[in-house]
Amino acid sequence: MITLRFPERTEPLRLLCVGAHSDDIEIGCGGTVLQILRDHPGVECHWVVFSAAGARRKEALAGAGSFLEGAARRTVVVRSFRDGYFPAAGGEIKDAFEALKKKVRPDVVFTHHRADLHQDHRLVGELTWNTFRDHLILEYEIPKYDGDLATPNAYVPLEAAVAKAKIRRIRESFPSQAENTWFSEDTFKAVLRLRGIESNAPSGFAEGFHGRKLILS
Repeated sequence: MITLRFPERTEPLRLLCVGAHSDDIEIGCGGTVLQILRDHPGVECHWVVFSAAGARRKEALAGAGSFLEGAARRTVVVRSFRDGYFPAAGGEIKDAFEALKKKVRPDVVFTHHRADLHQDHRLVGELTWNTFRDHLILEYEIPKYDGDLATPNAYVPLEAAVAKAKIRRIRESFPSQAENTWFSEDTFKAVLRLRGIESNAPSGFAEGFHGRKLILS
């Protein structure tokens, strides 16, 4: 299988990571972010969480800090839109995206899958596409009770150490979620392993994404 890589460039690679809630980005694309930061010195990252209040805000900042240790420059924004009610606040969230568009010029955007069954996730995915129309957008996946995982069409193979680091940093950064049955090493490892099988990753681990528009030249 042909592997596509970021081209050699003189400017820093710019990432935009968007998540509805505290821990979404880390679960969805945390391993990919860690690997990009390791393999591409000088990366700049803009990290936006739309819903994190109280203890969850502290965790959102901890998660971003842990996963962005290797970034040359980082901007972390944590908003406080009401969890579970994003469609009702769609106008305000749209305004936040429009303001974001004026601040960042990302090379790659990581966001929620537009077919995600969680209403907050879905709205963020839709508004990402409404806002960043001429960008490489990769939609990550979040395992959940709804059972909405689909077959990705893009994969990022992860080294075993990176996969392990992703799981460890998630569990360290979000202690409030430890009582949830889904929040376990087994869950996170299982998804990485499944995507690793599908992509024939050398380490056996990968993250899967939905890439709706790709330009090959």
